[in-house]
Amino acid sequence: MNQIADILKLAREAQQQQVDAVLATVVRTEGSAYRRAGAIMLICEDGRSVGMISGGCLEPHIIKRAFWLTRDGANVQVYQTGDDIEYAANGNVPARVSEDDFDFDRGSDNKGTDHKYDEQDIDLDELNFGLGCNGRVHVLFERLATAMPLLNVISQVRQSQQPVTVATLIRSTINFNNQNNPNSQLQIGLRLNLDNYIKLGKLTAIDANNSDKVVSNASSTVINAVEILSEYKLLHKNAEYVIVKDDNDDLAIEWLIQCLQPQIRLLICGAGNDVMPLVTMAKLQDWHVTVVDSRAQYATQRRFPQADSVMVLALNDSDTLLKLSKNAAVSLMSHSLSQDRARLGVLLEHANHYKYLGQLGPRYRTERLIEEISTRFTNPASLNLGIKKLHYPIGYKLGGDGPEALALGIMAQVNAVVHNQNLSAENSDTHLSNTNFTTLFSTHTDSIETTATSARASISLS
Repeated sequence: MNQIADILKLAREAQQQQVDAVLATVVRTEGSAYRRAGAIMLICEDGRSVGMISGGCLEPHIIKRAFWLTRDGANVQVYQTGDDIEYAANGNVPARVSEDDFDFDRGSDNKGTDHKYDEQDIDLDELNFGLGCNGRVHVLFERLATAMPLLNVISQVRQSQQPVTVATLIRSTINFNNQNNPNSQLQIGLRLNLDNYIKLGKLTAIDANNSDKVVSNASSTVINAVEILSEYKLLHKNAEYVIVKDDNDDLAIEWLIQCLQPQIRLLICGAGNDVMPLVTMAKLQDWHVTVVDSRAQYATQRRFPQADSVMVLALNDSDTLLKLSKNAAVSLMSHSLSQDRARLGVLLEHANHYKYLGQLGPRYRTERLIEEISTRFTNPASLNLGIKKLHYPIGYKLGGDGPEALALGIMAQVNAVVHNQNLSAENSDTHLSNTNFTTLFSTHTDSIETTATSARASISLS
């Protein structure tokens, strides 16, 4: 379950109530892991917590340790989920520290030293949970005061619907301002706005005042590293762990690059009872949901209390329809020929406006609508792209019956399309190859090539 909205809400409440909290962020995974890089969890000192960074196996331990681990500032911990677990005599699982592989800068008095730590002073909390997943999860812990700027940016992205690319420092072996000054090292948890560097050429850090603070006197090594990060392509991922090294591999900075994306927006045209399960499932995924209908008795907030917006939308209000459908997934399910004809006609003509378009109802009904709509255009071929993007009947055929099964199929199909997953056509009944539109419209389905990328990328500084 995506719990970003709940995390943002709890963070605001904690600030207002002056309750301290710790934000835990997955910054890297190795092997099998339940959550990907970028997953977050918020832990309050009064016992409240929300979010998940694993399938539930790490959370109890992390809740207990979060404030202890951040007593000297932000730091990164490593948790194993292998099956080679060893138990102590009392039945507990002992912590295991790898001092050679992980030499994190914690901003404490131990920088640059080779001191051995006793068990109570160990910050590197590598623990084998013996779950058989055979993976490692790297988690960044930071107090709310330093994490709040990131949460504020996430809120802004959700409001503005504009993505923002952020680079978060995980580990550094070089200095930030002056490489000859041992006290000016990069701090774990530092976040840079890569979009500002790309667009304006400014190196800016996201600070506690919810603004981008220009970083002055940065070393050339760091500037070169940020320049490389700004050119890094995430492809189909929204977060990735990246190492930037110099030519001799002597200096390295480890980052988590995140493209903070807006919520998926779902526009449902139709406010019948079968829409209710779809609204519920979409909100469980933290989607932004708008329900519209031209019939005022159906389009009420009381019928759809979970929806972000419920509107009475006239059939001739094309401007509002296009505004609501911009970068959205659109589901046409009004059970009304007049409504579907009006909405579908506008949307087919503006195919580049939305990410997904699905039409409820049997194939012959939708084909009848397309034929009627095409007669209104002097150049019916202008509808080609819209018809290629149209999924009808809407949703994957997953089995089952009733509104809940329909909603599940719609959710699965929208997820696949929005996340560029090329799933088997056997689960879909939306191809046009056997319809009478093949001679009038171009109906081939574009294939989506998905590229597998490494969870760990190593880049050299030129």
